[in-house]
Amino acid sequence: MLSELSEWFWQERLWFPKGLGWDDLRDRDGRVYAKAQDLWVALPIALMFLVIRQVFERTVATPLASLLGVKETVRLKVPHNPKLNSYYCNITKNPTQTSIASLCQQTGFSERQVQRWFRRRRNQDRPSLLKKFKEASWRFTFYLLAFIAGLASLIDKPWLYDLKEMWQGFPVLTLLPSQYWYYMIELGFYSALLFSVASDVKRKDFKEQIVHHVATILLISFSWCVNYIRAGTLIMLVHDSSDYFLESAKMFNYAGWRNACNYIFIVFAAIFIITRLVIFPFWIIYCTWVYPVTIYEPFFGYYFFNGLLMTLQCLHIFWAVLIIRIAIRFLTYNEKVDDERSDRDETDESEEGEEEEDTKQKKKNGPVQNGHTGHNNNHSKTE
Repeated sequence: MLSELSEWFWQERLWFPKGLGWDDLRDRDGRVYAKAQDLWVALPIALMFLVIRQVFERTVATPLASLLGVKETVRLKVPHNPKLNSYYCNITKNPTQTSIASLCQQTGFSERQVQRWFRRRRNQDRPSLLKKFKEASWRFTFYLLAFIAGLASLIDKPWLYDLKEMWQGFPVLTLLPSQYWYYMIELGFYSALLFSVASDVKRKDFKEQIVHHVATILLISFSWCVNYIRAGTLIMLVHDSSDYFLESAKMFNYAGWRNACNYIFIVFAAIFIITRLVIFPFWIIYCTWVYPVTIYEPFFGYYFFNGLLMTLQCLHIFWAVLIIRIAIRFLTYNEKVDDERSDRDETDESEEGEEEEDTKQKKKNGPVQNGHTGHNNNHSKTE
């Protein structure tokens, strides 16, 4: 059964144009080609990235956070209450008004106390500023180094300047050492992101991030197997060109450096729009979707590869809308740049208002002495 499935999966008509096959990618005459089994190297690289990240966050990111003045928000811990905690963990973190009334009867709390308990409990589960800063600094470091390395490996290649060159001699394209390591490191990094997604900061676009990581891993793996490596390196370079600006803007935002965050974000927004909404669809996708059919007949791999690219482009449009919305608010109203995807702490403004009301109520009723309300003999004079 498994052998039949493997034979069907690796059949040449799915992976190559008519007249080409796996025999064309056999090493010969000192020429080395990409092989599917090479992809297993990405797994130990992914595990290595997970270890390096832990070391980096402790030895580099944490001292850097202290240097930039990242301040932790003091969060009030909720008193342990089995009934409220059970409801919070097993049913919902945001109870309805009817549920709050029912919980008031079960716990003896007032409605305001129940609301305050859930608000503080939700804040406890939110990631701290330090955790967000460490994650952003790790990604900033990788994306910056990956972009520099990718640019260095492509700067002297003709297909960086003439995209049609990426198909010159396809699929018999010799694998270069720089391409091998660029691919394996990128694949290992995105695999590590997928492994750590459960412990990373969860944002409102969590599902979109999962789709992005999976599509990226499939795209890198598939392009490696069928020797779309020239196209793959260009795609990775385009994606890495703007991401480090976003992560650096986040770092300054968490540190409270508002002006630095705002201006870096505007630079990021401009580069993102140019690379993801112009260069990626009108140059790269054009050269993978339109130009190849002038060379060979379409096949399954052609549709699959371009389908993954279109999935990424849909995500680019989704994120571009969020980015443009934030940029317009900053440029028009000079508002602070904030990541709309982040789950912010529920401010204690409402809580402070509640506590002020409680204080006023206590002052109005007077201090409680021995379980009885003290009498106020200072009668106000009415004029």
